[in-house]
Amino acid sequence: MPNLHDIERRINSVSSTKQITRTMEMVAAAKIRRASERVYNALPWASAISDMLVTTAKHAPLDSEPLLATHDEVKRALIVVIASDRGLAGGFNSNVLRHAEKLIKEKERQGIEVSVVACGKKAIGYFSYRNIVPIFEFRDLSADPTYEEAAEISQFAGDSYREGKLDEVIIVFNHAKNAAEQRLIEQQVLPINTTSYAELLGLAPKEKDYFEHFRDKDLEHLPGDIDFEPDAESVMHYLMRAYLRNTFYYALIDSAAAEQGARRTAMKSATDNANEMVNTLTRVYNRVRQGAITTEISEIVGGAAALEE
Repeated sequence: MPNLHDIERRINSVSSTKQITRTMEMVAAAKIRRASERVYNALPWASAISDMLVTTAKHAPLDSEPLLATHDEVKRALIVVIASDRGLAGGFNSNVLRHAEKLIKEKERQGIEVSVVACGKKAIGYFSYRNIVPIFEFRDLSADPTYEEAAEISQFAGDSYREGKLDEVIIVFNHAKNAAEQRLIEQQVLPINTTSYAELLGLAPKEKDYFEHFRDKDLEHLPGDIDFEPDAESVMHYLMRAYLRNTFYYALIDSAAAEQGARRTAMKSATDNANEMVNTLTRVYNRVRQGAITTEISEIVGGAAALEE
């Protein structure tokens, strides 16, 4: 049976930990709103650029932009893994990193040479421990990613794909489904995937189109063509650059919002567990204290009875 001093010291230790986790929970909750607003404001532009590129590419000449081409054989792939710089976020990092490692091994079994871009200290440490050297490393930017980070990744991916050094580009990250739930996303960036952001992220469908019956349903065979100004090469080059940069940037800020949500959930769970532990230890403390008092009373009574005899 532990003594009262040990139990009291344990209660104080857990209470101190609870104050830390509670503070971290409040900090994460304060950051969620700003991060979620940034994602919410970026989604329409990212969706518009993606949809515009997919729609326009169908009418563009095949040789107008090398990034529109699909390579005959996939020999080299680039996997961009987005994790966090800090821990204490539950399974946020482990889910992404394990999926990325599984994807890398699967590609290598197919004879594909895989290169990795690691965003976040947790991703860098994870791959370094497994003797996988990332070609790019980004630190101290997971909570507040910059457009320059996305531009650097997109520049490398675009140039390498255009020169034939890459045949496939994939992003693995956590999507902030809401403030309390995250969803693992594996997004193919190159060659261009026709999957919309609504389908990729599992967003709620748009409102019903009440004028659907008044429109031509065969949208794939509409008459007419698209005119490119000043020319198809310039237009498609601009759209591809915008598409790549916004795709990587949206994945980075989406992961940042998911990180804060995961950390808030993890810290709330830790705080609740600390409260439960304090209550349990308090009951044990009172029970031990009561037992000690009862023992002392029994000894006093016994001693008094002995003196009377």
